[in-house]
This record gives sequence, C-alpha cells and structure tokens, in this order.
Amino acid sequence: SRRKRLEVRQPILTNGDLEKIRSIGHTEDRFDTKTIDITYASNEGAAGMQGAIDRLCERAEAAVAGGYNIIILSDRQLGPDRIAIPALMATAAVHHHLIRKGLRTSVGLVVESGEPREVHHFCCLAGYGAEAINPYLAFDTLLDMHKRGELPAEVDANEVVSRYIKSIGKGILKVMSKMGISTYQSYCGAQIFDAIGLKTDFVQKYFTGTATLIEGVGLEEIAA
Repeated sequence: SRRKRLEVRQPILTNGDLEKIRSIGHTEDRFDTKTIDITYASNEGAAGMQGAIDRLCERAEAAVAGGYNIIILSDRQLGPDRIAIPALMATAAVHHHLIRKGLRTSVGLVVESGEPREVHHFCCLAGYGAEAINPYLAFDTLLDMHKRGELPAEVDANEVVSRYIKSIGKGILKVMSKMGISTYQSYCGAQIFDAIGLKTDFVQKYFTGTATLIEGVGLEEIAA
C-alpha cells in the first residue's frame, strides 16, 4: 500500500528540512510532494483574491486526486508583481475545501511562509490544519542579525535557528497545555478559536465552524 505517514519530531521546519520533504518523492516512492503557490498577480488587485483562493483550492483538490500526499502551500513567489493570500486564510481555505471533498485525510499540509513569527501565528496555522510550518523569513531575519553582529558572538548560526525553533515549540506546548491538549496531532485542525471582528459569512466560508460574536471585516477589506 502507498498509504504511509511521514512523522517529524516537531512542527517547525528549517529550510533544509523543507527541501528534504519537497524532494522526498525522489527517494521514497510512497510520498509525493506538490508545492502550490499561494500568490497571485498584483494587477488583479484586491478583487483578485477571491478568484485566487478558489483556484488554490481547485489546485489542491487536483493534487490530491493526482496522487500527491503532501502539499506545500508557499508564498515564496511574493514580490512586486505577486500578492500573497494571507497564509492563515490559504491554509484554512484548503483545509476545509478538502474536508468538504472527503480528501483531507489523504494529504498532509505544510506551510512555507514569511508571515509566521510569533507563537500565536504558529498556533493559528496549526489550529486550521498546518501539520508543519517553515517560517523562512523569520530564519532569514535571525541569520541576518547574526551576520551583522546583533546577536551574541558565541552563538553560531545553526544554534540561532535551533534556539528559535525550541522557543516556538515551547510556546506552542504552553498554549496546548492550557487547552488540556497533550499532542500536536490533536491540536492540528482543532480550530479552538473565536473570531473577533470578522463577518459571519466570511468566517463560515474560510474558517468553517469557528464562532464569531463580533462582526467586522470581510474578504474585500482584507484583500485591500
């Protein structure tokens, strides 16, 4: 059987870890990884985000149907000509789309994004389906600070990254423990959150099942 789980020791992936997963299909025939771009052309403007999310979900569905069992949602193509769908929205949208199609348990979701920096960012991504996260911009920032001598000289570059991952991991564990959850697998996709300041129809479409008590902005305002 091709069904097999890939386990990682903790959910924060270094750039090297991510590349191993991205190319795992070359060495392990039971895994196939598909990287899906979560950016769209800037000339589409704010109005283009709705279509971009729809296309993203369609590509994810097609990838699973095509036999891929690991999907990497990536905003690496972000630039002057490319706008990124917010990582949390992209993750939640794909997560719930695949649930509705009955495909979610057939695939693992990995997020490659420059957005997550703080513990809360990682917890939200995990809560809405990210099984692993590569915060490449956080790593790049830390390494640049190290290169410019803004961090203790006795700590080498690898240790800087390692300490950041350890601190984020401890933060996630602290949040989970307050919820009475003991494993990341139980927290992943559990969406134990309330939405504040988001329109109900927006939440129900992209963050299905999340309680929202205070109305606010929707997709148009977020895209703008």
